[in-house]
Amino acid sequence: MKKIIFSILMIFALGVTSASAQKGIRVGYIDMEYILENVPEYQEASRQLENRVQEWKAESESRMRKVQNMRTQLENEKALLTPELIEEKQAEIAYMEKQALEYQQGRFGPKGDYINQKKQLVRPIQDQVFAAVQEIAKIRNLDFIFDRTADIGMIYADQQYDVSELVLRTIKRTANREQLQGKDEVAKMEKDESLTLEQEKEKTEREQVIEERKSEREALIEKRNKERDSIRAAKQKEFEERRAKILEERERKRDSILQSRQKKNDTIN
Repeated sequence: MKKIIFSILMIFALGVTSASAQKGIRVGYIDMEYILENVPEYQEASRQLENRVQEWKAESESRMRKVQNMRTQLENEKALLTPELIEEKQAEIAYMEKQALEYQQGRFGPKGDYINQKKQLVRPIQDQVFAAVQEIAKIRNLDFIFDRTADIGMIYADQQYDVSELVLRTIKRTANREQLQGKDEVAKMEKDESLTLEQEKEKTEREQVIEERKSEREALIEKRNKERDSIRAAKQKEFEERRAKILEERERKRDSILQSRQKKNDTIN
């Protein structure tokens, strides 16, 4: 399987562009297993992990033996036990077996301790390998570097062979075509599809600049509107306060006049 995948990747790499084919593509490979076997830190950590694995295996086997012994004991004593006691012991055995299996899964399952600690063990070495691979690729002008011990294999590729944008562009085109309505929209789509990747990138950048400027203008307009509304609100508040003060003053004067008249009337009477 690894050879088939490697061959497919090689054929793809060699056929990316005719220009690249003319200059020749330079390929290298590593053997990750060999590298790991010769890194002392990894070997020491592997030994420590293996010791823990042996302890986990011993514990798992001990639990399963205990379950089996309980089953054997129950079979031997069945004739002497009441149905209620048999059912109770069977329930206890089932619980113990479930616990043993959960322990086994927690240690050696797909998301268990062994897999997780193995990944943690390999990750620092992988980071060092990837950093070294990138440096070597630049020094030796390599276009692709594969790991012959991995299923997929490729751990380095020159960016010029990355066709992710082309794939994404094709997916978007297909989705957009399904939503087109009318000749004008179809014509616009066909015009956009005639653009090269670089031209489309420039077009996208121009559209982004236009959109950013539009957003800036809208933000400026909104800011001005808020300032205008704030000024209007302040003036309205000032007007209301001044009006209230005038009305209060008028009311005070009116009350004063009424009080004065009332005093005169009282004096006359």
